[in-house]
Amino acid sequence: MHFGNIVKPVLFAALVHGYANPGSCSGACVVHDPTLIQRSSDKRYFRFSTGNKISYASSSSIDGPWTTIGSMLPSGSSIDLAGSDDLWAPDVHLVNGLYYVYYSVSTFGSQNSALGLATSATMEPGSWTDHGTTGIASSSASAYNAIDGNLFKDGGTYYMNFGSFWHDIYQAPMSSDATKVASSSHNLAYDPSGTHAVEGVYMYQYGSYYYLFYSSGICCGYDTSRPTSGAEYKIKVCRSTSPTSGFVDKSGIACTNGGGTVVLESHGTVYGPGGQGVYTDPSLGPVLYYHYVDTTVGYSDGQKLFGWNKIDFSSGWPVV
Repeated sequence: MHFGNIVKPVLFAALVHGYANPGSCSGACVVHDPTLIQRSSDKRYFRFSTGNKISYASSSSIDGPWTTIGSMLPSGSSIDLAGSDDLWAPDVHLVNGLYYVYYSVSTFGSQNSALGLATSATMEPGSWTDHGTTGIASSSASAYNAIDGNLFKDGGTYYMNFGSFWHDIYQAPMSSDATKVASSSHNLAYDPSGTHAVEGVYMYQYGSYYYLFYSSGICCGYDTSRPTSGAEYKIKVCRSTSPTSGFVDKSGIACTNGGGTVVLESHGTVYGPGGQGVYTDPSLGPVLYYHYVDTTVGYSDGQKLFGWNKIDFSSGWPVV
């Protein structure tokens, strides 16, 4: 679509796909790689994110006002790797009455990485116990990168989905208490083209399908070098009737061979949405949450904001 002589691809995407703007957010709304849960005792929302040795905040409502609590692990991780004091990409769950937060230890661009675990009975500050590594780790000899962990439970079995670039997304079964890896991993998603820019996986079950959401494209550094239009972060999905294999996109292309249907991409003043998860909100239903750049605010990694939208699965595919 042309407006005068200027091509407006971002606006075009919004017009064609009808993406809704992010839900409102007040208070502490600057985040990177958010993960969301409600405390069972009082239904208060807790949101964890990359930075400050896993920063976290709480609110009585998904739209805020969000109040910063501080650092989950102020002393960093016990995992003996570079990056143990700069933890990434948390993933929060309630497991057997305890709140589990998985986190990544790595440095940017490195394949020397590991997934760690911290637990708390209350999520209050100072209540977190660091358990160190889950046993999922990678090095330059690995096919994958052990970051961006996401726990998924199917029946009585826990799985850890993880990975970034290299050979992209992998899955490994976990122990019955979800603290340690139980056996070897296998590939769930891979983009054979370009730099294999796939990461940030999140699995969600709706009806008879398992949906594999992930982030694709260039995530960061938009303030110094913006990618060509369309190469920035976006959220894609594949689905399967099994949680362990067979994921395809809406066109039937295998997720292990570059498949992936776009769920949310740049539109309007929203740029580079990603780092997503899906939460079943008791009043809103399924909610896609993520971080994004508001182009009217700024493009730096420290200016990314918390976004969320309701998802409609009535077509069999998630629509924001």
